[in-house]
Amino acid sequence: MCIESAVEAGWVEERPILRQVAFSDPRRCVTIAPSWLTPTVLELVKGIYDEKAFDRLPILADALQDAGCDNDDILNHCRQPGEHVKGCWVVDLVLGKK
Repeated sequence: MCIESAVEAGWVEERPILRQVAFSDPRRCVTIAPSWLTPTVLELVKGIYDEKAFDRLPILADALQDAGCDNDDILNHCRQPGEHVKGCWVVDLVLGKK
């Protein structure tokens, strides 16, 4: 199912976690600058992924910003309240999974 169909069906609004895991926003073309992948960022994102410690995403945002990241999509996503889960597009992007 495409994201448009899910939105029309009301699934995304009812289950916002679906947008994060199952659908990537086709308008989002985000890349990671190699300079942002500092040892601190890499250690932090690996721990988040391995330990399912998604409550650390705001700390990841700070580390990415300290490394020079100025991408509002990335930083705002990491700092948004709510549940994050394995499959989070930022974590996967930093880990090179997407």
